[in-house]
Amino acid sequence: MATNSHKPEVTGFYDPRTGSVQYVVADVASNKCAIIDPVYDYDEKSGQTATHHADELLQFVAQKNYQVEWILDTHPHADHFSAAPYLKEKTGAPTAIGEKVREVQELWKGFYNWPDFPADGSQWDHLFSDGETFKIGNLEAKVIHSPGHTLASVTYLIGDAAFIHDTLFMPDSGTARADFPGGSAKALWQSIQTILALPDETRLFTGHDYQAGGREPLWQSTVAEQKASNIHMAHYLNEADFIHARETRDKTLPMPKLILHALQVNTNGGRLPEPEANGVRYLKIPLDLLSGAAWGK
Repeated sequence: MATNSHKPEVTGFYDPRTGSVQYVVADVASNKCAIIDPVYDYDEKSGQTATHHADELLQFVAQKNYQVEWILDTHPHADHFSAAPYLKEKTGAPTAIGEKVREVQELWKGFYNWPDFPADGSQWDHLFSDGETFKIGNLEAKVIHSPGHTLASVTYLIGDAAFIHDTLFMPDSGTARADFPGGSAKALWQSIQTILALPDETRLFTGHDYQAGGREPLWQSTVAEQKASNIHMAHYLNEADFIHARETRDKTLPMPKLILHALQVNTNGGRLPEPEANGVRYLKIPLDLLSGAAWGK
């Protein structure tokens, strides 16, 4: 049975534009917290950026009188910009991500034709290795490399709460896609098995929710619930069947509308491009890079 000493307070903040969930994870005994997967607002139609969601997190932290000890990303996101550097500027807390981000950087620096881009992870304050431990206040935290959706994906196990990013969604929504550059349905299966091997009562917090059937957004489940009723994991009971179903499904999915916008920002630690001589920042969109992907509507 989980005790308060290893049961963090978890507050989710939902972004309906991207279906993303941001988290503040707190040790209430010490008033220390971490922020996970924060969103920096971006409107692709107008090119405007803003900090509405990040400021909401800061307001919550201030109201609770929490001290931010870590700003964590689970992976380089393909559907939103990371607000990690903005939040570091406001809080002074270090930023971190899994060390395999260097492999993602190396892949995408070629896609963006960035020969001088430093693919060494130096854009973050810390790169976590698989199995590494750290603390949030008195809470014990552990990093689990969870590839499949991306090469660099990690799960943060903080007390009895696991932040499982884009591996498992809510049970009525199945599992994450694995067809991005560097993705692998086989690796995703193996990562999910590791997550489902955690104690049944472990709370699981997913990185996205797309409101299956029009329901309200949800983002918390348990290992037991996922094993019993996840529409993929309770149906595809062996690796081969899962891989076939996942790859067949992925072939029908258009790319996220912001993948080419977001990866150039998020492989750079969430930093926007530097302004050009006229003071304006510009994104660089490669054409026909992801040829063969299903066309969006």
